[in-house]
Amino acid sequence: MFREAAEAASVVAGQLSGNREVIADLVRRLNAQRPGFVVTCSRGSSSTAATYGKYLIEKYLGIPTMPSALSINSLYQSQLSMTGALCLAISQSGASPDILAAATHARSCGALTVAITNNSDSPLARVADVILPLLAGEEHSVAATKTHLAAAAVLAQMVAAWSGDKALSAALPGLPEAMNKAWSVDWAEGVTALWQTSSMYVIGRGLGLGAAQEAALKFKECCGIHAEALSAAEVRHGPMALLRKAFSIMVLGQNDESLDSVLAVAAMARSCQANLVLAVPGYADALRADRYEPSLEPILLTQSCYRLLVELAFARGFDPDTPMHLQKVTKTV
Repeated sequence: MFREAAEAASVVAGQLSGNREVIADLVRRLNAQRPGFVVTCSRGSSSTAATYGKYLIEKYLGIPTMPSALSINSLYQSQLSMTGALCLAISQSGASPDILAAATHARSCGALTVAITNNSDSPLARVADVILPLLAGEEHSVAATKTHLAAAAVLAQMVAAWSGDKALSAALPGLPEAMNKAWSVDWAEGVTALWQTSSMYVIGRGLGLGAAQEAALKFKECCGIHAEALSAAEVRHGPMALLRKAFSIMVLGQNDESLDSVLAVAAMARSCQANLVLAVPGYADALRADRYEPSLEPILLTQSCYRLLVELAFARGFDPDTPMHLQKVTKTV
């Protein structure tokens, strides 16, 4: 896991050149077809990347984006109307039957179906209109790291090209170097704070919610910690009742319009004497993180989290490469 997470920056660098023409062709089709809504099909770490993609698409393009309830196709055999949609099927292996069923149905309805996968010869790739490869190389760790970051980065590349946003487009070439810096930072303070934790919240908001979801997933998978990801807005609608002395909470924030609400949660955690771990790029009273284009900061925070997670797993006596009850390719129906 450590080695593969460290490779993520070079993977993204390869994507920027390797997928340029594929994304340009896809954007031409999107501009011609003008999808009225976007549906994502995914599980696990691909779903946390899909959350990030949802916020990117809705922020920069104003197109409603929602996750597919995969069981509707695979178990209930219900036929959803997907006419005029863009379907983004995100799967590292491209082999899960429920994702395949949803993508197949979407294409049969006339939706433009894009397979975002690390296996361009997978069943998912074969049913899609467009293959957007992750180009991550083989990933052996059960816990997906470089493939998750590759999926998030390729969604950012697609949205930058599709929207034509100048700031986002200008920041992408520097993303691999920023990821290398994010990987090198020392978050040992967070390991010290969390190594005795059994239950915690991970908080993000907006474009950072997917990063919070990904961190929470990995806390469970690699460290044996029951972690729940919540929006900084949603946590105020009930879950705040659990905040008390020594309760653990990790707060991740990016420097955009969501930051004030994220910092408000951190302030409330401090007032309750909770065990707070705060990470906001450029923020003095937090784990070290460098500022970057705000919409890409969640990718950098996730990269830094991966290093913390590996170190925390070993501190708690876990081997992050052998999580209990899990295997690399998970096929759900």
